[in-house]
Amino acid sequence: MELETLITFIVYLIGMLVIGIIMYRMTNDLSDYVLGGRKLGPGVAALSAGASDMSGWLLLGLPGAIYASGLAEAWMAIGLSTGAYLNWQFVAKRLRVYTEVANNSITIPDFLENRFKDRSHFLRVISALVILLFFTFYTSSGMVAGAKLFEASFGLPYQSALWIVTIVIVSYTLLGGFLAVAWTDFLQGILMFITLFAVPIVAVNQIGGWDATVQAVGEISPTHLNMIEGVGIIAIISSIAWGLGYFGQPHIIVRFMAMRSPKDVPKARFIGTTWMIIGLYGAIFTGLVGLAYINTQDVSILSEYGISVVTENGVQTLADTEKIFIAFSQLLFHPVISGILLAAILAAIMSTIDSQLLVSSSAVAEDFYKAIFRRHATDKELVWIGRVATLVIALIATIIAINPESSVLDLVSYAWAGFGAAFGPTILLALFWRGITRNGALAGIVVGAVTVIIWGDFLSGGIFELYEIAPGFLLNLIAAVVVSISGKSSDGVEEEFDKTVAELHK
Repeated sequence: MELETLITFIVYLIGMLVIGIIMYRMTNDLSDYVLGGRKLGPGVAALSAGASDMSGWLLLGLPGAIYASGLAEAWMAIGLSTGAYLNWQFVAKRLRVYTEVANNSITIPDFLENRFKDRSHFLRVISALVILLFFTFYTSSGMVAGAKLFEASFGLPYQSALWIVTIVIVSYTLLGGFLAVAWTDFLQGILMFITLFAVPIVAVNQIGGWDATVQAVGEISPTHLNMIEGVGIIAIISSIAWGLGYFGQPHIIVRFMAMRSPKDVPKARFIGTTWMIIGLYGAIFTGLVGLAYINTQDVSILSEYGISVVTENGVQTLADTEKIFIAFSQLLFHPVISGILLAAILAAIMSTIDSQLLVSSSAVAEDFYKAIFRRHATDKELVWIGRVATLVIALIATIIAINPESSVLDLVSYAWAGFGAAFGPTILLALFWRGITRNGALAGIVVGAVTVIIWGDFLSGGIFELYEIAPGFLLNLIAAVVVSISGKSSDGVEEEFDKTVAELHK
């Protein structure tokens, strides 16, 4: 790596740690640590939600999938952009209002317990267990992405790169809590946006223009330009079904809870949706253009960065397609710009891992420690319990990520399905259906999570090739409705629902 690239990269990392130190001084209680005191403006909320959502998947996983399989993988982007918009449109404002009405809830398990007046704490504990289970895998995907970045950029062994990533991200998350996460995500979101807009444009210009790029891709693999050819209906439904996941992702919807006012939602929705659509198209074009570039340009320099190029059936391709964005950062730009681009990849990775660690640690502090063991724990005590939990969860995720053959996309898809199926229908019903009961919500969460585990881990072939989020989401919905109809709500639940609806219409 060039010295200028290394310096730029280090400056970026120091900047993130400085933000963590500044926000450490502004974090006084558990509400500040896990929700930022509900002070986020629309811009910060929108870009923070987008950056924590997209992760290294946007700069590594999706471009790599498009590079390997073509536009057939773009159905996923359609599902995601639609799901994100609907999440902002229907969930954001209602959740922001309801969490405040429901005893000022500061975590998703906290909200569900307060929403259904569950004095047994069972709903809270089960929700927290689901969060810890799937976030461990989700966080692990980010660790894999970060290790691949450091491995390719610095020539480090995979395991050494993995521990460096862990140390950097855990440091500022431990220090500043939610405010550090939100503001670093905001800055990282801007950096990701600029990067995804610029990289494919520069690459296309070097190839000789858009027509030359499309022609090159068509000569190498005509199917790469076709979204339908060779793609079955199950594959299309599976890809679009990714959009269902948004309604149940704790690290995303917690941004709605943290906004300073429900009135900021429309502006945040516009910013967040625009950011996401342009970012997704940038990632798609990066993968598609990458196939043409690797085959028409001199890429021998990549070997100096430990990025292997192999020849298969007369076509040059990257041995690890998820490194196409890293390859572009080394091939196309001045070392200083290259450092910024590599920082953008790390930004994408960090912005998701820090959010996941924060939600997981809040689940331990608020939903286990306080709810079960120390009902009268002080805020300072809970903040430190959260910090210890952050460290432990990060270590477990790092151990899972220790295999260098791990796929970022595979790990993300499993965790995304888990949250979408376990929490998505439950959150929607809790916000929009007066008649859902505590037992209905509990049944839905359990059925959704178990379906994802069984469908994803133990079943294969035929209909079981369908992405597990789809059956998990549907079965959660059915279980929640059936159980709710056969029971009744706790005292005060329906009245609080009516109060929330009245607040929304003020």
